[in-house]
Amino acid sequence: MTGDPSPPRARELLGGAAAVAPLLVGVAPFGVMYGALALRSGIAPGAAMAMSSLVFAGSAQFVLAQLAGAGAPALVLVTTVALVNLRHALYSASVAPALAHLPRRWKAVLAYLLTDEAYAAAIARLGPGSAPGAHRHWFLFGAGFTLWASWQVSTAAGVLLGASLPASLQLDFALPLTFIAIVVPMIRSRAALAAALVSAAVALAGAGWPHNLGLLAAAVCGIAAGALLAARRAS
Repeated sequence: MTGDPSPPRARELLGGAAAVAPLLVGVAPFGVMYGALALRSGIAPGAAMAMSSLVFAGSAQFVLAQLAGAGAPALVLVTTVALVNLRHALYSASVAPALAHLPRRWKAVLAYLLTDEAYAAAIARLGPGSAPGAHRHWFLFGAGFTLWASWQVSTAAGVLLGASLPASLQLDFALPLTFIAIVVPMIRSRAALAAALVSAAVALAGAGWPHNLGLLAAAVCGIAAGALLAARRAS
């Protein structure tokens, strides 16, 4: 389009894919681990793949598989997964101003693809202070779709190889490393730092609690700490 200052769609698409590529180093083993864990937790291979394709929320899937394998009550399953995914509402609010002009079909696709890694890769292009552009939503699409494709492949590998992987093989390092790589660069305020420190402390203290309730408590306490400090600084 003549006079359009934004980069072409292909450039935005490839830019998003390139931005998320370094995070795939952690995502791939995490996907393999989820596929293997799902099988060991009694989840059928087809259901494990369907969860990756339809839900597409790695941390929630991982927690759900762990809780299902431990025989956790349905209420604990639903509550924990809901709280784990609550952060996505904050991601959506953060990028909403840049995507407000899009039709509903685009918003639906991007909402589905908006994960931790995709957000971390795209927020610099979509957040406050970023250069305007009519096609910059393609940046988020490129990051999200690249991540989605990698997640499907790695989950399938975990499902196919899960039975042959030794139980002693430790792949769980991928989850904390991936989230550390995502969270640390995004701590830019005292409220964010407080939320990170409080949630980390509570998660460590509650590591031995049944049904991963320590994770649930860490999420609640971290959100509360960040919100309280932000409210005090605003008053």
